[in-house]
Amino acid sequence: MTYATDLPGRPRPGAIGGPATERAVCVLAPNPSAMTLDGTNTWIVSEPGSDLAVVIDPGPSDETHLRTVVSTAESAGKRIALTLLTHGHADHSDGAARFAELTGTAVRALDPALRLGREGLGIGDVVTTGGLELHVLSTPGHTADSLCFHLPADRAVFTGDTVLGRGTTVVAHPDGRLGDYLDSLRRLRSLVVDEGVTTVLPGHGPVLDDAKGAVEFYLAHRAKRLAQVETAVENGYRTAAEVVAHVYADVDRTLWPAAELSVRAQLDYLDEHGLIGE
Repeated sequence: MTYATDLPGRPRPGAIGGPATERAVCVLAPNPSAMTLDGTNTWIVSEPGSDLAVVIDPGPSDETHLRTVVSTAESAGKRIALTLLTHGHADHSDGAARFAELTGTAVRALDPALRLGREGLGIGDVVTTGGLELHVLSTPGHTADSLCFHLPADRAVFTGDTVLGRGTTVVAHPDGRLGDYLDSLRRLRSLVVDEGVTTVLPGHGPVLDDAKGAVEFYLAHRAKRLAQVETAVENGYRTAAEVVAHVYADVDRTLWPAAELSVRAQLDYLDEHGLIGE
């Protein structure tokens, strides 16, 4: 039997949802799938003693879920004052416009097309709503607009889809780029080491209580997959579909379309670095 403590990042056991740190509460969206795992984690974040809260990733356009997020905050004596997006994929952002109507909040994101209100999010910004301190980190790779949010007071980081609570994420080619993603993982590793971050609060899956272990696992996994793809190409597998069928033969076939996106990103990376022979 494999225990959670033996898995990369030490996934927190038990049901997903509810309080995760002193400042962060998860409300799980009812959109489970092979890609979203148990569903999208919507995060309510607030400073103890403050009556204001920030929501990260309201999730899909599901009225019941959006109202549950509002009621969860209100039951704790909090008013939602701001909405943030880690990136623009529908399972994180489709409910944002309706959520803004329900709460009267602005929606801040890196991508101007996703913003509601005058302010976006810039690299190095610090969100201070209600005394909360969230530092905006540039972490492209899964998508070009992917962000993470560092919560220093809880030694935690909200990772969206950059690091998941279970398994690994997709480099969503062509918007996502492997070189960017590797740089983002290294940036997260530096954050973990330099700032003492211990906890990953992901966009899907359970909380991870070993942030360093999680990021190092991701870096090792990417290096292994890249080597496998390079070897497959050297052995004559040329198209992304051919490489997926060879390298991901032990992976559920329903995940092959997503794997093909990552393989395309890896093939581009190998080509850009002159690692694919003529």
